[in-house]
Amino acid sequence: MNNRAFFTPVKLGGHTLKNRIVLPPLTRQRSTQPGNIANELMAEYYQQRAGAGLLVTEGTQIEPRGQGYAWTPGIHTAEQIAGWRKVTDAVHAAQGVIFAQLWHVGRVSHTALQPGGAAPVSASAVATERVSVFIETAPGAGALVPPSAPRALSTAEVEELVQLYIQAARNAMAAGFDGIELHCANGYLVNQFISAHSNLRTDQYGGSLHNRLRFLREIVGGVAECIGKDKVGVRFAPLFTTTDEARTYLGMVEDDPHSTYIEAIKVLEDVGIAYLSIAEADWDDAPAMPETFRRAVRSTFSGAIIYAGRYTAQSGARLLESGLADLVAFGRPFMANPDLPARIANDWPLNPLNPATVYGGNAEGYIDYPVYRA
Repeated sequence: MNNRAFFTPVKLGGHTLKNRIVLPPLTRQRSTQPGNIANELMAEYYQQRAGAGLLVTEGTQIEPRGQGYAWTPGIHTAEQIAGWRKVTDAVHAAQGVIFAQLWHVGRVSHTALQPGGAAPVSASAVATERVSVFIETAPGAGALVPPSAPRALSTAEVEELVQLYIQAARNAMAAGFDGIELHCANGYLVNQFISAHSNLRTDQYGGSLHNRLRFLREIVGGVAECIGKDKVGVRFAPLFTTTDEARTYLGMVEDDPHSTYIEAIKVLEDVGIAYLSIAEADWDDAPAMPETFRRAVRSTFSGAIIYAGRYTAQSGARLLESGLADLVAFGRPFMANPDLPARIANDWPLNPLNPATVYGGNAEGYIDYPVYRA
């Protein structure tokens, strides 16, 4: 088996990565409570996986209103910044490169998670359907519940949110991260502005696609100016289906995803950011991403391109060899195999994932997966 395509150097912003394997953002809900603070357990988890060319953290909320799931970490307090410093120090000690994913869930939240029990915020007062959020019901226990109805952000509040993203990027640099990834996928806040299904605004942030992309444009431009464009990545999740599975996964599917996302990618290219990460549909029998779209992405964006989906070493290597991707991310396999790059390099078998320990809990199913012993 030939997996050599993964083990040639690749440039990403100011870094030359040691391989083309990525740990993508994976929600694990292990932060210290109260305070949603990254901790030593998380530091060990990420350090174990520092063999990846690039690590991207789980989503970390940029402000209190940005939380949609109990026990997820934040990056808006001094304690949270100090907690993330433990993670970055551990990864750098293992010669890893790590970016923080900056996250705001927008309407995908619940009053139980919002300051003062307020309604979640969004581009418009349009409720999401077929998705769930996770709230704490007792210390260490929680439940999946439908999101609460959101309220629309005022124009001034949208402008303030742009500044909150910029401050979160500044906080990430203070925490020692090598860069940041803006979470603009999966039906969360930036995606809510992009989508005509959730953005019914009549101000400069709504209406035409150009206006619906304004929030993205201002965040990407502002963050790049603050910390440097070579330290910025963006994640999208364009879906090319209208099935119930897609709506459950994303909460919305664009009528013309090709045109919508190529225009969005042009925004990134205009700024000149380091990378674009594309999350593909990953459920059973999910539709394949059209080759025409992959080629349009490659011709539109000159930075590094990452794809994440249900890739195996073999299918990921083929994608790299096609020239349409520069890096490939592995989610579930990386959860269960801290030494995944070595396993790919040597064609070693993989540990199975225990689904019961993915979200919340402690060390079990988090840092206790064994490395391969040849």
